[in-house]
Amino acid sequence: MKPAENVFDLIRDSNYNLSMLEALENIPMTFIPILVAMDVFAVLPIFVSFTSDLTDADRNMIIRQSIITALAVGLAFVAVGEVVFSILGITVDDFKIAGGLVLLVIAVLDLIRYGGERRKIEGTIGVVPIGVPLIVGPAVLTTLIVLIDHYGLTPTIISLVLNLLIVWASFVHAEKITRLIGKNGIIAISKVMAILLASIAVMMIRLGVEHLITGR
Repeated sequence: MKPAENVFDLIRDSNYNLSMLEALENIPMTFIPILVAMDVFAVLPIFVSFTSDLTDADRNMIIRQSIITALAVGLAFVAVGEVVFSILGITVDDFKIAGGLVLLVIAVLDLIRYGGERRKIEGTIGVVPIGVPLIVGPAVLTTLIVLIDHYGLTPTIISLVLNLLIVWASFVHAEKITRLIGKNGIIAISKVMAILLASIAVMMIRLGVEHLITGR
């Protein structure tokens, strides 16, 4: 019995390693869309304007609050998203098309407006608007659902956490980054991100329409 148990253990371990390997291979495919959707370079100038007069302790508290809020909202949306879909009778392809349209509108607005004019300031700074919707807004939430459908839960969640770590590091060194790149440089990078976001939006709409037509 022991050799057989060892064989089964090997099979189980190999399947686990294979699934983990596939998840790791999919991380670049999930990391980049979330990076583009978050667009930290559009958030940086707003964050600096909010926190420029604060002490280091207060600024660190706001950073902590914003990252925790963004993570909690992202995970909550992932957890209840499919339940809401089933209750409302919404398919993933429906969400791809609708979400793609939303992303496209957001991207176009980012392209034709200055990044700081896009969002209004209201409520508690650490939670709202920095945590939501500046870090995790409609673009990120839509991207999360679509990525989970395409690449699975594990690589998507890992990519979300990695991107939040990048946002955290950017906030900690926000003033240095702003001085290094310059205001115009940040605006230029943000516009490039908006173009990439528009491209992802068009891809999502195309995939949704194709799957509805072919019935896959």
